[in-house]
Amino acid sequence: AIAIKLGIAPFHLWLPETLQGISIKTGLILSTWQKLAPISLIIQMSHLTNLPLLMLMSITSTLLGGWNGINQTQTRKIMAFSSIAHLGWMASILNMAPNLTFINFLLYAMMTSTLFLTFMTLNTKNMTELATFWSKSPTLSALSLLSLLSLGGLPPLTGFMPKWLIAQEMIKQELILFTLVILLSSLISLFFYLRLTYTLSLTLAPNLSFFPLPWNTHKENPLAPMITP
Repeated sequence: AIAIKLGIAPFHLWLPETLQGISIKTGLILSTWQKLAPISLIIQMSHLTNLPLLMLMSITSTLLGGWNGINQTQTRKIMAFSSIAHLGWMASILNMAPNLTFINFLLYAMMTSTLFLTFMTLNTKNMTELATFWSKSPTLSALSLLSLLSLGGLPPLTGFMPKWLIAQEMIKQELILFTLVILLSSLISLFFYLRLTYTLSLTLAPNLSFFPLPWNTHKENPLAPMITP
């Protein structure tokens, strides 16, 4: 029941469609605040959890979250699959170090809140509208860019720290193969974060024109007076 509430794979099918069908403000609450209670509950029950089952669910979440997010163009669906992938990381370390699960959730909530608030401020719902970010607000664009890269886990940004600590703890528990698989699966998620970053910072919307084009400039026809009666 807690896995369904959180949206951990394979109980994640409701999350992307639900997040896509609600407003950005409600999506922010669903992705962050609403997960606080089940996360707190499952942390308190961490000593009763089944480690092999958690490992299976965590790998499934990171793989499905990254793979399904690649072809998405709607920002809310991308954030939904991002949530599924991050929940996989939280579940992977739950039995061994519950405090890392809570730290990971707090950092994820902060970075996700930043992105949702930015999307809400600029009313951006898909990647086409994302391309107009830079012209609307360069400051928010830079903040969103850093948040996306941090969610992807690139060093030296904040999102790298929990993944590094989780990988270290799993290596201490001699789960080398599991650590390798979950790290490789995070590269899939990193791809669509970089795709969003590219759209946000290195592309411009087709309707933006900052320079006068030769075929748009108006020139008077010197023969016009001769043609008129």
